[in-house]
Amino acid sequence: MSKSILIAEDEEVLRESLAELFAGEGYEVVQAPDGAKARDIILQRPVDVVLSDIRMPHMDGVALLKEIRQIAPETPVIILTAYGTIDSAVEAMRMGAADYVLKPVQLDEILMRIDRALQLRDLVISRRQLTERLAEGATFHNLIGKSPAMEKLFAMVRKLSMVKSNVLIIGESGTGKELFARALHYNGALRDKPFVAVNCGAIPVSLMESELFGYRRGAFTGAVRDKIGYFEAANGGTLFLDEISTLPLAVQSSLLRVLEERVVVPVGDTHPRPIDVRIVAASNRDLARMVANNEFREDLLFRLNVVQLMLPPLRQRKEDIPLLVHHFLEKYSRQMNKTIPGVTNGAMRALLNHEWRGNVRELENVMERAVIFADDRPISVQDLPFAQEGASDEVSEDLKEALRDFERQHIISSLRRHNYDKVQVAKSLGIGVSSLYRKLDELGISKNLEEEDRARENLI
Repeated sequence: MSKSILIAEDEEVLRESLAELFAGEGYEVVQAPDGAKARDIILQRPVDVVLSDIRMPHMDGVALLKEIRQIAPETPVIILTAYGTIDSAVEAMRMGAADYVLKPVQLDEILMRIDRALQLRDLVISRRQLTERLAEGATFHNLIGKSPAMEKLFAMVRKLSMVKSNVLIIGESGTGKELFARALHYNGALRDKPFVAVNCGAIPVSLMESELFGYRRGAFTGAVRDKIGYFEAANGGTLFLDEISTLPLAVQSSLLRVLEERVVVPVGDTHPRPIDVRIVAASNRDLARMVANNEFREDLLFRLNVVQLMLPPLRQRKEDIPLLVHHFLEKYSRQMNKTIPGVTNGAMRALLNHEWRGNVRELENVMERAVIFADDRPISVQDLPFAQEGASDEVSEDLKEALRDFERQHIISSLRRHNYDKVQVAKSLGIGVSSLYRKLDELGISKNLEEEDRARENLI
């Protein structure tokens, strides 16, 4: 099927000449004498690439570009500009134009730039489709992971979300403790009830009880009206207590009484108020060790720790890193209205080898920064803040190789997850067994991977 080009140009002679050239090259050509007409055409039918003059009546090229980025963000736009308006063309590039061409137009050059823009568009679409296919089933209520550890946690969350038992979530900073708490709440019977998140470490000690349990007017200086606390605000639903380890021992005693008696007494009041709240507490510290050091009440830990979710650090589930990388790449590309064609193999290897002491939060920050500084090229090693001086990507690396490496890692992980059962692996990937064997050949994956893994384990 031939590619389609929309030419938005108010100079009729140039527009007709370009249309004749492109038609002779096998393109389907659509013409518009101004930006407004071009926008109307795009609203009615898709096109593969837009060639737009920078200066046109009714709607100029920059305004048209803004419209196209909203209507059809994957459609590349090439700006036609005279030397005197080159600053406008550069601004259009910052806004997401694929390229610009100076007038008078050199026909060989414009054909080359159109071909390059279309190749880039096709690679972006290919990357998105592959990412969506590989991530299928790997997303659970904004949590992303295909590793065995994450799949086990997702299964636990599905069961726990249907009951109101208290849950304790343990994990390093940045592992997604609040995301898991929200998944517990919104995936089950309480989804229509309140979810209240409290960062215990951010509440001053003097205000801790009044914030948690509420207060009556006149209870203390500045209490000019009654105020309900977080427990009553979450009544019927879930109260997420993050950084539970920061609670002073005196407040721990009050919290224990609330959990045992299922009532709260606001500061300055004498009448208990019944509550029905599921507590999800979270900590990045070892609470058992704090109990041993008399820093945390053992009886409170028993109340909170009905079921425990232990979140693995990112360095222990590295097979999830490519999924997370492409998730954050898509997220920040959309937010910044950019088209970033993936991650080079060298950058992906650096991301896989990094320690990630800040876990998923650190990875997200790294990807946001990389998208800021990358434009119409794949994110490379030099875009990563922890890259070693002098580190670079191999010259041969491109988006196709990065996609191939991503696909290879995913299939190997799937083979190991399904105990090397190729029928089950093919089913999980949504392909036939014969297609799987063909993929193994294409990607250089040994058909005897199980034996090789066993031999490697024996050596270790």
